[in-house]
Amino acid sequence: MQSWRLLVPILLATTLACAPTEAQLSGGEWTRFRGEHSAGAGEAPAIPTQWTHDDYTWRVPLPGLGHSSPVVWGTRIYVTSAVQEDATRHVLCLDTADGRTVWQRSFPTATFDLGNATAYDASSPAVDEDRVYIVWANPNECILLALDRHNGETLWRRDLGPIDSEHGFGTSPIVFEDLVIQLGDNKAESWIAALDRATGEVRWRAGRDAVKTAFCTPLVYQPEGGRPQLITTGWGPGFTAYDPHSGRRLWQLPVFDFRCVASPLAAGGLIFGSSGTGGGGRQMFAVRPGVPEKGIDAEVVYELTGSLPYVPTPVAHGDLLFLWNDAGVVQCVDIPTGNVHWRERVGGRYFGSPVRVEDRLYGISREGKVVVLAATREYRLLAEIDLEEPSHSTPVVAGGVMYLRTFSHLMALGGPPQRRHPHEPF
Repeated sequence: MQSWRLLVPILLATTLACAPTEAQLSGGEWTRFRGEHSAGAGEAPAIPTQWTHDDYTWRVPLPGLGHSSPVVWGTRIYVTSAVQEDATRHVLCLDTADGRTVWQRSFPTATFDLGNATAYDASSPAVDEDRVYIVWANPNECILLALDRHNGETLWRRDLGPIDSEHGFGTSPIVFEDLVIQLGDNKAESWIAALDRATGEVRWRAGRDAVKTAFCTPLVYQPEGGRPQLITTGWGPGFTAYDPHSGRRLWQLPVFDFRCVASPLAAGGLIFGSSGTGGGGRQMFAVRPGVPEKGIDAEVVYELTGSLPYVPTPVAHGDLLFLWNDAGVVQCVDIPTGNVHWRERVGGRYFGSPVRVEDRLYGISREGKVVVLAATREYRLLAEIDLEEPSHSTPVVAGGVMYLRTFSHLMALGGPPQRRHPHEPF
């Protein structure tokens, strides 16, 4: 093993302050894939551990088929789907109280070869107080568009260039300050771009030397005493941090030898990222981010091995990291040291990522079974629930409610949903 991959025995306690706090994760919005800070976590005491079909607040059908996750702002939830036969894209705005459709918009797009186990709708939207941002891509274009959050009117639309990929497209946009940011790693020209979220004007665009298409969604990380960093993973670029305001590269660690699908996660002052191939994880690293303004270089703190995730993104709770791999093996890792507390097989196959609610983990298998585990140092299986339909999606937690998406349905669990919000005019 190379020296930079050796375990570092002690992580400075001061770095723990860089992780998102639970107070930061308890709001009523879920604005991007895996929520604020890409943490995949929320505080919602009313969400049960065990439930039946009769316990849903509501369950509504969606047009077509989809693998994306919804986003939530106030009393509105936004979800996408697509028709597999002709690649028509649907965007729906639903009321969080009863699931009724507030508005729906449809966009015809070109069909192309998706490969196996994917769908035309795999990228999740992003949302802010004014707009919903939708992305799709094919070998001829990558379309990022902004819709008015209240009525679905198209406000702007930009073509960022073709995406050449053997497995469709799954990277999602994120919002940072007055920018909407999109990653475009693929077999053709790879890039990352930031657009003015009000006008769609490209503020900056940076090229990337990607070896393969990546499907991870970037995160914005705030280091202790430093400026914000836009962090991505990819085969070729490895871990890369950009200045989100300008696109200037801040630091880079090109450590991956395989495709990156899972998104990077910030926890305990470290950034975790993985790569894999053939349906399984092959590499996973814990990296201490560089802070150029303080003269601190980025470095690999340790490498994890054994039963690693390829598609699912990990989730953290305090100083514990939970890795939920594609083949249904879950392990609990000590963040400061990388030591494994437990590793257990829960069964099923997974594309969706787990989320943490309070001290519980929820993961949805591709077969549509929700597995609930205790987010603790000791392994405890709490429940298994059948959603009655396959799912490739990640749960959403907002306003005290969990939203679960299967191929063709969306369900609300727990609550009550938010009824009022200072930004919601209706």
